[in-house]
Amino acid sequence: MAFFVIYPVAKQLTVACGLSLGLLVPALAQAPAVPATPPAAWAQCLDRLQPQAAQAGVKSATWASHLSGVEPDGSVLAKLDNQPEFKTPIWDYLAGLVDDERVADGQRLLAQHRSTLEAVAQRYGVDPATVVAVWGVESNFGQSFGRYPLVQALGTLSCFGRRQAFFQKELFATLRILQGGHVAPEAMVGSWAGAFGHTQFMPTTYEQLAVDFDGDGRRDLTASVPDALASTAHFLQKAGWRPGLAWGVEVRLPKGLTLSGEGRRTKRAASTWAERGLNLASGQPIGSVFPADAPLGLMTPAGGQGPAFLVSRNFDALYSYNAAESYGLAIAHLSDRLRGTAAGGAPMFATPWPTDDPGLSRAQRREVQTLLLMRGHDIGEVDGMLGDKSRQAIRTEQARLGHEVNGRAGQKLLQALQRP
Repeated sequence: MAFFVIYPVAKQLTVACGLSLGLLVPALAQAPAVPATPPAAWAQCLDRLQPQAAQAGVKSATWASHLSGVEPDGSVLAKLDNQPEFKTPIWDYLAGLVDDERVADGQRLLAQHRSTLEAVAQRYGVDPATVVAVWGVESNFGQSFGRYPLVQALGTLSCFGRRQAFFQKELFATLRILQGGHVAPEAMVGSWAGAFGHTQFMPTTYEQLAVDFDGDGRRDLTASVPDALASTAHFLQKAGWRPGLAWGVEVRLPKGLTLSGEGRRTKRAASTWAERGLNLASGQPIGSVFPADAPLGLMTPAGGQGPAFLVSRNFDALYSYNAAESYGLAIAHLSDRLRGTAAGGAPMFATPWPTDDPGLSRAQRREVQTLLLMRGHDIGEVDGMLGDKSRQAIRTEQARLGHEVNGRAGQKLLQALQRP
């Protein structure tokens, strides 16, 4: 049984850690100790970085304005240096990211921003459903930008811990963005690793690819939905998105097909896959979706017993937004549901995941939390995010129920808690 392990990832392009992933990834079972950040070392680091920032185009007044009086935040180092011990099965990941709530919200926003999205599609060649799906996965349509002040978080990561050179570039880019007046200082908040805005661009990616689509002279990914949507489409266009090409299709695997050596990167012509006996999950031939020479890779995220997908170069473009196949599949499936092409908008793939305990939607996670509160567990707010307190309460209930004690909430736990 294969799992996708969903870990925060800092990338040179965009980062979804803390938002799209953070919406679903449970907190550490035990919160790591916040690393010490000595004041003297912080001050010395800033003094050392300022000349480098100046060489990178950051004015001394900008540096002083945004860093004077700022203290380091050791909590971001804890996130950098500690990976979650909790491994998230892909069926849990997708159940929360692509649920009925997100589809309904996305369809409403597709209608609300139709004219903008059509103009974006005309300019960049990326269809509205795909752009809105990225928006939904990255920030829940602007409802979850993140809570970390970018200058403080990136300043801390620039001075302490691993990958300081990477984060220094992001810090300087953040200061240049503020210097240009594109984003209000108070709005420059995001993930612990520096991604910000409706569709969570890293600052250096913003500088390369963000666009002013509403024509106000600023490229504002926090206050301007048109700018954010167009910038997302621009990113995908530059990543190789091809208009009119499907991201992929779910397929049925013939018995005896060898999966060894196959994967997203191993592209073969659609006609080759057809010759090997693959058809769409609906039973239709692959040629009903792809031309014979279309290069496609076979992706089996849970092994040969779970759903299988032939994916195109457009899936690779989604993957480049945040390098995880599970992430790309979440956007792809959400986009299908938004446009009504996922088996008529169905929430499930034709082949079920290889588990007898499927994942929970966000509404169902909130129900689990409500039931835990009713049983006297102090878990804090009912928000659908199963963090440390919720998981500890789940362990207690699992032990009482005779279930495996692992802190995971699935359908079996929900059904057990629903019983009187």
